[in-house]
Amino acid sequence: MINVIQIGIGALGQQVLQYLSERGGVNVVGVVDLNPELIGKDISDIINTDSTGVLVYKSLDEAISKAKHEPEVAVLTTVSSIEKLVGQVEEAANAGLHTVSTCEELTFPWKQHPETADKIDSVCKENGVTCLGTGVNPGFLMDYLPSAFTSVCQRVDSITVERVQDASVRRIPFQQKIGAALTHEEFQAKKDDGSLRHVGLPESVDLIAHAMGWVLDENRETLEPVIAKDKITNGYKPIEKGNPAGVEQVGSGFVNGEEKIKLVFRAAVGEEKSYDRITIKGLPNITTEIDGGLNGDVATCAITVNAVRSATASTPGLKTMLDVPVPAYFSDI
Repeated sequence: MINVIQIGIGALGQQVLQYLSERGGVNVVGVVDLNPELIGKDISDIINTDSTGVLVYKSLDEAISKAKHEPEVAVLTTVSSIEKLVGQVEEAANAGLHTVSTCEELTFPWKQHPETADKIDSVCKENGVTCLGTGVNPGFLMDYLPSAFTSVCQRVDSITVERVQDASVRRIPFQQKIGAALTHEEFQAKKDDGSLRHVGLPESVDLIAHAMGWVLDENRETLEPVIAKDKITNGYKPIEKGNPAGVEQVGSGFVNGEEKIKLVFRAAVGEEKSYDRITIKGLPNITTEIDGGLNGDVATCAITVNAVRSATASTPGLKTMLDVPVPAYFSDI
């Protein structure tokens, strides 16, 4: 039984907490959140579970002191920025806890945030614990999975991953995040301030390059609106013809001027088909497609739970998905 404290129970965090509470082999012994409306509540008041006696606390120290069993792992479902996460990882590491986090920039931070990556790596090694960033994207679909597919290749010339989603079936916050129903001016403003982008694409490019042993001379990212060809009415609000219906973001990795890695993330209201496709050119050529695409919320929460065991079975330090045992589904049932 792996004893877990979860830190951060916003919308995604609550789903992770639900999955943790349902999973055999995992025992939630404490929860931490800064929301005053949640502090002091039993988790059965927040998710669908029987009364457990496990409450929400405002600090990790308090959660540890009140836990009925000694915790081993902190699951962090808090922020996307590694700079904002580092203090939380340090606190957990100093308490002797392994960390599994959904922070997108933690997936492979060595190139984009080298000083912060070194800091996290050092504090984890000093305390003999592991820190792992994971999720469906980044953390699996557009980096770890294509890297794994190359296991059967004698030669790899290029890797392309396409994640295309019809956002009309996704939650309203997701539709808002991708800029659906904004004006062109509003879209550009959010693009400029960085609030529109899918976080983690450069990290996914870096992870693949690391797996392949490719030294990139450029890691390039572009972001443009997907324009509605006709009026769209099946989103959270109507989108006029010619206005943004979503976003297309492309990450590219170049070696000696040649594009070796191309990651296409396209999410828009009204997309005709949702799918995830991996194309590897080499020996052999490989193309595989997931019809309908992976459900982002379900997959992210599931892999976070499954990675708890991988973190406890790894060696100390900051790890990537390439470094830890495969986060396969597990249960004691």
